[in-house]
Amino acid sequence: MLLDVRGLKKVYEGRQRPVEAVRDLTFGLDVGDLVCLVGPSGCGKTTLLRCMAGLLTPTAGEVRLRDRPVTGPPPGMAVVFQEYGRSLFPWMNVRDNVALPLRNKGVARKPRQDLVAEALAAVGLADAHHAYPWQLSGGMQQRVAIARAVAYQPDVLLMDEPFAAVDAQTRADLEDLIRDLWRKLGVTILFVTHDIDEAVYLGQRVIILSSSPTVVREVLDVDLPDQRDQLTTRSDSRFTELRSHVYAQIQAAKRESTVGSHDAARPAGLAKQVLQ
Repeated sequence: MLLDVRGLKKVYEGRQRPVEAVRDLTFGLDVGDLVCLVGPSGCGKTTLLRCMAGLLTPTAGEVRLRDRPVTGPPPGMAVVFQEYGRSLFPWMNVRDNVALPLRNKGVARKPRQDLVAEALAAVGLADAHHAYPWQLSGGMQQRVAIARAVAYQPDVLLMDEPFAAVDAQTRADLEDLIRDLWRKLGVTILFVTHDIDEAVYLGQRVIILSSSPTVVREVLDVDLPDQRDQLTTRSDSRFTELRSHVYAQIQAAKRESTVGSHDAARPAGLAKQVLQ
């Protein structure tokens, strides 16, 4: 297994009481997987991703990449965040933004230039290398962020709701871009999203999380054809069935969370009545 999450738990120490964000998460990704992760709002998706990327230290459990524990940002992993604007340096042009991690990695100039050119061509920005981020649309800026991750040649690409801030048409284009890059490059992708349709459209599997404190509620195989497009796939009856199943699971998780929070404030007898 390429990426292994084992019994991951994260508790934040608050001023009044500890807050358990992630309770007990166990799942894994094999080489070449494209897996989407969804759950109710506030369930701890970003906390999980930051633990996996070595940006947060878990309270318990561990993350292993190629059977080595992740204790800090590992060299074989790249992350694309939702706030792409903040991840790009406005005083650097597109080419230099994409090249920066390679420069820090110590890649020599000529191979670095080649990797940057290949990555920009892969995301459709071959002619935009001299532009600055502030001259680009939101969708193009996110393509730059994706190109930077691709140029790094990671074993694993973690994506944290990367298309949440773009319009619907741009989002559809970027979804197809990710599947195209995944097929061409063979990179392993964990894609975190709050959009159920997006998760079903993109993924080979969908990991459905419970409400916070988070556990894995279900791992759903997406048995749609590998070749997908926005019109044919989304009009497929099986797509609708899968989408409805994920939606129902998330709504059930929300209801259970509401009952649980009410029960915590009720006497035992009243809590028993609520559950009957």
